[in-house]
Amino acid sequence: MRIGIYGGTFNPPHIGHVRSSEAAALSLGLDLLIVVPSGTPPHKPLPDGTPPADMRLYMTRSAFADTRNTIVSDIEARKTAASFTIDTVGSIKQDYPGAEIFLLVGTDMFQSLETWKDANELIRAVTPAVFSRGPEDLERIGGCARALYARRGVRTEIMHNDVVDISSSELRFMLPLREGLRYITDTNYSYIIQYRLYGAKPDWDWLRAKAYAMLDPKRVPHVIGCETEALRLAERWEVDADDAREAAILHDITKKLGVEDNIRILEEYGIPVGKLEHAEEKLLHAKTGAVLAKGLFGVSDAVAEAIMWHTTGRADMSALEKVIYLADYIEPTRDFDGVEKLRTMAYSNLDDALREGLDMSVMDMKARGITPNQTTFDALASLHS
Repeated sequence: MRIGIYGGTFNPPHIGHVRSSEAAALSLGLDLLIVVPSGTPPHKPLPDGTPPADMRLYMTRSAFADTRNTIVSDIEARKTAASFTIDTVGSIKQDYPGAEIFLLVGTDMFQSLETWKDANELIRAVTPAVFSRGPEDLERIGGCARALYARRGVRTEIMHNDVVDISSSELRFMLPLREGLRYITDTNYSYIIQYRLYGAKPDWDWLRAKAYAMLDPKRVPHVIGCETEALRLAERWEVDADDAREAAILHDITKKLGVEDNIRILEEYGIPVGKLEHAEEKLLHAKTGAVLAKGLFGVSDAVAEAIMWHTTGRADMSALEKVIYLADYIEPTRDFDGVEKLRTMAYSNLDDALREGLDMSVMDMKARGITPNQTTFDALASLHS
């Protein structure tokens, strides 16, 4: 049996890892590939902001889920102390007695192979299989391979790795810039954004697609308009544009849900449900929208609060909350008596516009026989004080 061991921090795992391993399996004629995410690598410290081993293990398993004849092992990730390749190889050889073991490594790791723990024993136990990224790499690998053969009689397999030119370190730089989506599976990208790993910020088109999929299609033009208006207002009132955009895109993600589904979301996230939640169906979506925006998309507290209060307002609203409340009210698809006046006010005096919008909302609800929420009166009181 021919088995490949592919170790690394997978920080994060990406399509380059998967496709290069597939190419290696084909080149080496492997019967099985064992992918081994490390917990605490011995050769160099993990970069600041590295997710814990269990999260990297989860992402690695997700990345390789559809790769044939491949398993992802937790043999190193479950350890708290540093993991050494010689121990991992020994355990795998016990599980697969008589198997020929290929150790898949990059150029730099291959060049340092003889400095690894118990290198003599390790080199006797495995055949090094090295990824080459081009002519320069190939020259370095060739020289090292010839020297290793001369000293130890060990042959080296060399595999061309020009499938995807991306590295985990490059991705860690790209993710906070809302880039790198195309190099990561959707499941893993969603996971990274959910927990904001690596300081990641969501790709805007990805976030829109996720949000729109949660909406009644008829509501999408409203959300598009709200995003446009929120950005204009954010620029006018010097509010963080990214926060305004995230809040606008996500503010209605639970709007189409009924009362029971909204209540279930609150209960799922451990939020106490009172009598008012059952009574105020229209207001529920703001609360559950904030909950899911944070739970699924990792938004900041400020963004979640802006979503939470975009329907009723509240006392002492932040500038971002005011922007989202008004953007929702006056976005381009809105058409009601007084909207043009409100649009003009929103760009001349934010508090005056907010007061006007809240007053209009109260009058509209009373005209329809609806009792306004107390938080709306609190918002008005704070603006009049």
